Amino acid sequence: MPSEPARPVAGSPPAPRLIMLSGPIASGKSTVAALLADAARDRGLTVALTDLDTVAEMALPTLPDWDWVHRVHADLVGAWLGTDVELVVDEGTSSREEVDLVRRHAVGVSVAHVILVADLERAHARATADPGRGISRDYAFLSADHERFAAERAQLPCDLLIDVERGTPEQHAAAIVERFLPDRR
Repeated sequence: MPSEPARPVAGSPPAPRLIMLSGPIASGKSTVAALLADAARDRGLTVALTDLDTVAEMALPTLPDWDWVHRVHADLVGAWLGTDVELVVDEGTSSREEVDLVRRHAVGVSVAHVILVADLERAHARATADPGRGISRDYAFLSADHERFAAERAQLPCDLLIDVERGTPEQHAAAIVERFLPDRR
């Protein structure tokens, strides 16, 4: 049986049911999202964690088109929002078009959007140190993604901006919790 929804402090906006994390490749989205989901569970919330890359991996190596991934991912977020899960933490949507696809499923739902920004050189160091990464270890590919995200960023909603080079992933997740999730314990 799901627990009662979080009760906001008088005069504050309602706690979001959907927290979206956007950022360029190797900015720490997956790490921060997992820590955020754990912290929300520690506060007594039921949480679903959705990840664009995980949806893509379901169709690899024969993925015909990333547009399919974006649509299926948005539908997955919408499906979780249609349940009694109290919070959906979504990571990986990093263009206005991708965000809009997800937000179409969030009508009437309180949404918080967190943008992560990262230094390209440090992101490249993180990517090359991660043996699970593929093409994102390539500097030219990573650089192009960071340039694309920088151009796209002004078009994205932003309720909280985090420079990932200023602190640890744990500190960033804690900042998101502090900002958006009331403590129900």
